[in-house]
Amino acid sequence: MVPDKKFVYFFGNKETEGNRNMKSLLGGKGSNLAEMANMDIPVPPGFTITTEVCLLYLKENQYPEGLLEQVDEAIAKLEKVNGKNFGDHENPLLLSVRSGARVSMPGMMDTVLNLGLNDESTVGIAEKTGNERFAYDSYRRFLTMFGDVVLGIEHENFESIIDAKKKKLGVNLDNELDVDALKDLVAKFKILIKKKCGKDFPQDPMQQLRMSIEAVFKSWNNQRAITYRRLNNIPGDWGTAVNIQTMVYGNMGETSGTGVAFTRDPGTGEKRFFGEYLFNAQGEDVVAGIRTPQPIDTLKDNMPEVYDQLVDIYQKLEHHFIDMQDIEFTIEEGKLYMLQTRTGKRTAAAAVKIAVDMVNEKLIDKKKALMRIEPTQIDQLLHPMIDPDASLEVIATGLPASPGAAVGKVVFLAEDAEDMAKEGEKTILVRTETSPEDIGGMDAAEGILTVRGGMTSHAAVVARGMGKPCVAGCGDITINMKKGVFSASGYTIKQGDYISIDGTEGNVIIGKVELITAGVSSELKTILEWADETRKLGVRTNADTPHDAVVARDFGAEGIGLCRTEHMFFGEDRIPVVREMILVEDEYSRKEALLKLLPMQKDDFLGIFRAMEGYPVTIRLLDPPLHEFLPNHEELLEKLSELESSGGSQKKIDKVKKVIERVEMLHEINPMLGHRGCRLGITYPEIYEMQVQAIIEAACELTAEGMSIVPEIMIPLVGHVKELEIVKKNLIRIAESVMERKNIKLNYLVGTMIELPRAAITADQIAKEAEFFSFGTNDLTQTTFGFSRDDAGKFLPFYVEHGILDNDPFAVLDQEGVGELVQIGIEKGRSVRPNLKIGICGEHGGDPKSIKFGHKIGLDYVSCSPFRVPIARLAAAQAVLENQE
Repeated sequence: MVPDKKFVYFFGNKETEGNRNMKSLLGGKGSNLAEMANMDIPVPPGFTITTEVCLLYLKENQYPEGLLEQVDEAIAKLEKVNGKNFGDHENPLLLSVRSGARVSMPGMMDTVLNLGLNDESTVGIAEKTGNERFAYDSYRRFLTMFGDVVLGIEHENFESIIDAKKKKLGVNLDNELDVDALKDLVAKFKILIKKKCGKDFPQDPMQQLRMSIEAVFKSWNNQRAITYRRLNNIPGDWGTAVNIQTMVYGNMGETSGTGVAFTRDPGTGEKRFFGEYLFNAQGEDVVAGIRTPQPIDTLKDNMPEVYDQLVDIYQKLEHHFIDMQDIEFTIEEGKLYMLQTRTGKRTAAAAVKIAVDMVNEKLIDKKKALMRIEPTQIDQLLHPMIDPDASLEVIATGLPASPGAAVGKVVFLAEDAEDMAKEGEKTILVRTETSPEDIGGMDAAEGILTVRGGMTSHAAVVARGMGKPCVAGCGDITINMKKGVFSASGYTIKQGDYISIDGTEGNVIIGKVELITAGVSSELKTILEWADETRKLGVRTNADTPHDAVVARDFGAEGIGLCRTEHMFFGEDRIPVVREMILVEDEYSRKEALLKLLPMQKDDFLGIFRAMEGYPVTIRLLDPPLHEFLPNHEELLEKLSELESSGGSQKKIDKVKKVIERVEMLHEINPMLGHRGCRLGITYPEIYEMQVQAIIEAACELTAEGMSIVPEIMIPLVGHVKELEIVKKNLIRIAESVMERKNIKLNYLVGTMIELPRAAITADQIAKEAEFFSFGTNDLTQTTFGFSRDDAGKFLPFYVEHGILDNDPFAVLDQEGVGELVQIGIEKGRSVRPNLKIGICGEHGGDPKSIKFGHKIGLDYVSCSPFRVPIARLAAAQAVLENQE
């Protein structure tokens, strides 16, 4: 270790050593505190210990050489700036210790306030300020935080003591406790600490500081931080900085206070100052929801000078950082201090509106606006809202903390939400207030409802970031955790009962209500138009019905990249005919059954072609194994047993036996690698012949009506070029025959899905026959990894959690393995056919990372589900802009 390496950076006066460009070293909080100090904004002085120290400490379990000496030097500098001494009994310097990763992780890591207090300095502060209540209020807060964060004593232990004291005194709020009550709490807290830890609370401020720094570093790897990083794709090797700052106090009386604000409305994006504050409080009181805060506008009436100064600062910060800011401030006896500024988390609707507005305000250009929006955020805008025509009963109203609507079963514990989500159950997480430990359950739930908390509470901020609807501060409901119920408006709602919440209006509704999908806002339309001006990749959709095709086209799809014909076979009027076709054993009878299916298939294609007129429609011929269309084997055996035991007719018994025999004959040990795809088209050519006839007849009839129809016929699961040769030859024969009969000449293509490693490796041979490639990355991932998509869910979460894989490869394309095969396929295919059209049509077609990879390797288009089309349009534009940087 190099002893003279710089680990500590000072901020808060003309000696400030950092700036906004040092986020990777100082974290977001530390770099922005330094930047505000450089701007002459009132910031309590302090210093930042770098993220490098965090990583070294977590690796070696000890501080690097030279760190403690640099901390001592920084403390000495703070003492000089403040005119107070750390550890002094009469006029002590008190500190806050806060985490600060390079990106905002609200509430995920730990904070300690009022550090430096002990029995003697608390008395000294009481005498110095003449405010004994303030001194002991600060001390009990410190004991709670230190006990929780540093000593590992659960927060509830302290809260239960406070609740008992409030109940005994007949008060509801913490700030109603008098000085004697606070002294008693301090005494009880110290007894609790000794009981839980086996030793006394440390009275030495320097020991407190060192233990707190360690605790913040360790909190980088607490479970809630790990979960948050996983959900938000934040690397685990970034580490957190530690910010040690002079304490300023919002709990010194009615001329003091603390607040959180946003320079624009984080829910809607409206250009207005948005926030909340509390008098006689410390920062955690606002976000914890212990007391209901006041809207920021009322500060203008209560403290006009402070309000005007705050407005001046927030405007300066937004123009300086050129983005919506999330700010924290404290007022100490009428003097304003800024404790933080960071890029504010916002809903998808707000992100889009702010980006467009800032272009119109000439603060940013279109390119920057496109890069400001996470493509996955757009998904939130297209999620359900409550049907305005629905009949409903509102039983409680709270704050509209995060927009959108959700329906689900009530759960009171985050763990229950996670467990029920694994079973496919939709839930609403109902809590008195959420805490960072609830992050997993908040992600699993459809929506969140809290009794306490404001618009900037933990529940509100996290829900907005996740795109989950949230109703916060809903004092109309009362929770009884022991009984597992909540009550409101005379109703008692049990765990497992259905409720609906409307995070846009703040309403809680009994039972299920109808939800409808939101439309595309004018701002989103503008963003997507800018994206279309920029992107190079085409965006198609996966659609099997005319309805899906219309939805996708409205979202900007430029054709269909995957139409799965097997989905058309499952209709009530079709499945009996399909089963008839499968159950017969001779070709003639099979063709007779297929003739019944032909007009049904043609109707499907007529509807889809009409919806996508002028755009290409890629139709995949039948892919799954035939047994998927037959009844379940176990159910058939039960039916046979029932018929035989109840004296059913022999005709019916024989019929069921025949079906069982056929099901058993078609049964495969591993059907995903069995008799499916082009293998069916080779062994039962009449199936593909019927489908091609339906496709070409539909296209010819619409062409005759004057429509522009562009069919692309895709042969699935080709592993060898000879398979493609055989099937293609037969398809062309059928297509040419139909066109001759209809006297129409169509421009159609015949191509294949590349979904087997062998197909990718021999793509140069396959390209001699295929006029286009579409990479079926779902099956290609399956066959490359040797994972069964249906079974991998049992272990893939473990793989991701333990860092074996960065992502679920079925959700995010594995670029090193599967992606390498895709690149090989592209290069080999175009070496034979330079203008070969190539796309991706697996689920990866809607994943932003996979889309950007697709742009990089030269795909012509991606294809995704209809509601992900806008995501793909934006991600494709961002791919272009990122390559320009």
